[in-house]
Amino acid sequence: MSELNQARNRVYQLLSALFAKEIDPNLRHELISQPAQDFWQQLATQSAFSADVKVIQEALSTLTSQADLLELAADYCGLFLVGSKHSASPYASLYTSESETTIFGEEHQQMMNYLREHQLQLTSDFAEPADHIAVILAYAGHLSLNASEQEQLQFLQRYLASWIEPFVNQVIKTDQGRFYSALARLTSAWLSSEIHWLETAS
Repeated sequence: MSELNQARNRVYQLLSALFAKEIDPNLRHELISQPAQDFWQQLATQSAFSADVKVIQEALSTLTSQADLLELAADYCGLFLVGSKHSASPYASLYTSESETTIFGEEHQQMMNYLREHQLQLTSDFAEPADHIAVILAYAGHLSLNASEQEQLQFLQRYLASWIEPFVNQVIKTDQGRFYSALARLTSAWLSSEIHWLETAS
């Protein structure tokens, strides 16, 4: 297992964690720890990521009270938990299906099949469909350690690249703050970088 793939997996797991739930005090502590700061700085050395990493770091540094965490949690809830035209649904099926979509539909079933094939499962405290962006990112991280470059590329193109742009645009349009807009842009930039690298490597 190469150091490069371990680092790639860490990025996927980080992005997944930030989309999976609101930032609580424990997660904030992890995100501003010295190892995390070193990781953010390493990520920021890439020009495509630096501006959004800076926004994320600045936002994290201002979360100094419970009120600050609650305000950011309200942004998360308004974006990802409230299904309305003023939200940014984190489910792939709502962007990729041409017909009327339902929660726990085809995209969810396909992701569940992937998870079962690799003997993975959703945690009991994550009661979301498997086509949630957090699940897809976490699975992409798993593939970065356990699959060929070609398999990784095909998965990213099929399950993320096909809908990331409209999702990011909706986050930016509806975000009441700056944190999740930066996170969405960073995710899109990371995905583009990964696809370019995998196309070259495979």
